Amino acid sequence: MIQLKTPAEIAILRENGMILASVVRKVCKEVAPGKTTIALDQLAERLIGKAGAQPAFKGYQGYPATLCTSINSEVVHGIPSDKRQLQEGDILSIDVGLLRKGLHVDTAVTVPIGKVDDTVQKLLRITEQALWLGIEQVTIGNRLSDISHAIGSYVEREGLSVVKEYVGHGIGRELHEDPQIPNYGPPGQGPRLRAGMVFAIEPMVKTDSEPTKLLDNDWTVVTSTGGLAAHYEHTVVLTQTGVEVLTQGGE
Repeated sequence: MIQLKTPAEIAILRENGMILASVVRKVCKEVAPGKTTIALDQLAERLIGKAGAQPAFKGYQGYPATLCTSINSEVVHGIPSDKRQLQEGDILSIDVGLLRKGLHVDTAVTVPIGKVDDTVQKLLRITEQALWLGIEQVTIGNRLSDISHAIGSYVEREGLSVVKEYVGHGIGRELHEDPQIPNYGPPGQGPRLRAGMVFAIEPMVKTDSEPTKLLDNDWTVVTSTGGLAAHYEHTVVLTQTGVEVLTQGGE
């Protein structure tokens, strides 16, 4: 069942989203060739703690870090390491959530390291645009699958593929709540959208069309062909006046 959030909860989620957006902005400023992913993780954890919040991922089902740092062919759940140094031409997906005052928010962005070629730029551009097209469908009276269809149909038209094994989700009192939000499918299905619903919408897009694989660490998901993958995510709330993106902005 989709939990509707109260005005008081939405006010806290709004605060949490601004904090998380600020954390991501500061972490992204530190992304550079030679930087280790564990250094980025440690920075994020310090910033989240300084804001009076907790990392939402660390300890979640045993996950060992604050960030998910997924490089190149890693789709999601890349584990930060002192052995992973970023290289010129890499792309890095940073996925992070926080918990504060009993409520979660979640966001992701994919960052190019130095100069990347036109194919990579297209992947990032299409993935981010797919996120915004999905967000545009978060309007009172629409069906849940309208979000999925907007994302998937756009990505396919652009000659790329969405990841089908992992999905967006409801969020709030728990990190993952109902409903699941696939990044593909027909429109006009599922529950009607209502004010008070909060979603983490997160297209994961790749350059190949094959199923993904799970590495031996039981966390990191990769493309099966070595193709590149990108990931963008925002936490959004639907109110009587429209959709509000909670995890953008920040200082």
